Amino acid sequence: MAEHPPPVDDEATVFLPSELRGPHWPTRDPDVSRRPYDEFATQIVARPPASPVTAGRGEGAGSSLARSSGRMAVASTVSRITGFVAKLLLAAVVGTGVVNDSFTVANTLPNIVFELLFGGVLASVVVPLLVRSQDDPDGGRAYTQRLITMALVLLTAGTAVAVAIAPLFTAVYVDKSAATANPGLTTALAYLLLPQILFYGLFALLSAILNAQNVFGPPAWAPVLNNIVVTGTLVVFAVVPGELTLDPVRMSDPKLLVLGLGTTLGIVVQAAVLIPALLRTGFRFRWRWGFDPRIKEFGGLAAWILGYVVVSHVGFVVTTRVLTHGSTGGVTAYSYASLLFQLPYGILGVSLLTALMPRMSRAAADGDTVALVGDLSLASRVSTVLFVPISAVLAVVGTPVGIAIFTWGRGTLEDAERLGQTLAVSAVGLLPFALVMLQLRVFYAMKDARTPTLIMLVMTAVKIPLLLLCRGLLDGEHVVYGVMLVNGAGFIVGAVLGQVWLWVRLGHLRSKRSLRVGLITLGASALGGGVAVLAGYAVPGSLGEIAGAWVKLPVQTLLGMAVPFGLLAVLKLPEFTPVTRRVGGLLRRFAAR
Repeated sequence: MAEHPPPVDDEATVFLPSELRGPHWPTRDPDVSRRPYDEFATQIVARPPASPVTAGRGEGAGSSLARSSGRMAVASTVSRITGFVAKLLLAAVVGTGVVNDSFTVANTLPNIVFELLFGGVLASVVVPLLVRSQDDPDGGRAYTQRLITMALVLLTAGTAVAVAIAPLFTAVYVDKSAATANPGLTTALAYLLLPQILFYGLFALLSAILNAQNVFGPPAWAPVLNNIVVTGTLVVFAVVPGELTLDPVRMSDPKLLVLGLGTTLGIVVQAAVLIPALLRTGFRFRWRWGFDPRIKEFGGLAAWILGYVVVSHVGFVVTTRVLTHGSTGGVTAYSYASLLFQLPYGILGVSLLTALMPRMSRAAADGDTVALVGDLSLASRVSTVLFVPISAVLAVVGTPVGIAIFTWGRGTLEDAERLGQTLAVSAVGLLPFALVMLQLRVFYAMKDARTPTLIMLVMTAVKIPLLLLCRGLLDGEHVVYGVMLVNGAGFIVGAVLGQVWLWVRLGHLRSKRSLRVGLITLGASALGGGVAVLAGYAVPGSLGEIAGAWVKLPVQTLLGMAVPFGLLAVLKLPEFTPVTRRVGGLLRRFAAR
């Protein structure tokens, strides 16, 4: 993919393998070649007409990566904002103590079981397989129907078993020796929330089918409806009279039923809204029980993905038990800080990866190593120029964020401050997290599910001893800080290991270019962070903690983002050009009005 777009419509840009592409991998780093990468990697030619296989595949059939990722970024932004509003409302109506801790653990269980059953496979492996099946005479229809049949049977059985053993999940994830935990409330909520497993699976499966056909809009917008339903549920919870009973916990408690069933309804709506979108593509489902040889391939990949999920959740079990052993609200602080930590990635990174996945899958299927490395390198550098400045800002404004927005309703200043400091600590892991997610998608595009599992095994082996040290060495109030720092360290290990492994598999990854971009961005971000810190000292302490946080938050955020992004724009860093182009276009439209 060309880094310096020519002055023509990018719809006409077609990647052509260069002469450096050999039977194995490029033997030289394109960055030290005498000719620019885009000079020998691309040519500008007329885009060929759509083939019968690719014609009419929905909204993305002819759209560019930038346009697809841009549309998804808008949807993801709205989704993250509405989800964050729902989380804020939850903290306001139930507080940030034991009730929120119990709900957070119980509401995580459906995701955990779903991932163990099928989630990682659906998210990472199914899209490449569906893309390849589109070369079938029927466009992959029969293969897709067999996958749906298998998935529905597995998810239905798994959901029934999970609901039946809900108390066992609580025993695994909650440290009952801690006086601050409430296993009874966690189990009661789990009974109401675990049915989400089936609908999480249906949503993931339909999303994968639509994404494989380059239809990205409905899956990106569906979570917004879920967030709206959850927000309405919390409003109803707040107006229902009485208090949620904790000793004893009663399944007939109206507030408990509203909270549990309303949250599950949101996931049902999220899945159901994709059915009309799938029907519009012309796909019709019918049960198909016959054997397809490629299902065996799917099963082999699925086994490694299951191993990946199992290993990752071993780490999650240890994390949760360490947090529940600490002070009340530790699980909530970690959960909310993780939500805010992943907000930039969810808006920018997910949209980029979702648009890149079919493209990387096709390049891997065609054996086009140069194209695959080009997409990987570009995505890595774009992630760097976006997430390093954001990380610097998070480290500075973490505490003001917590105090400003988590002291509403039943939130306390002490809990809000701890949550904000947890967010500040999390900043170290943002870019490594984004790079790990990108690297794993590249392995999956190459139909390699074994390597991600081995990488996760190393990450978990590093994290678990450090987590246990946090429990033994830190007091209850500071355990959550240590856990979040360990989380970031695990992503750093994973990113380094993944980069080395990809270099072994693919050859030169344009690492010198990525390193140069990283150093420039790091310097600009450090300067922006320093300016933001100085701006915080200018806010008078006489305003008080809460009012002062509300003043610091916008001032420090704007300065911390404007300085590095401004410097990157002045330096005309190619990786930052898409951002400046998009912002400039928006300003021109606004001025024209």
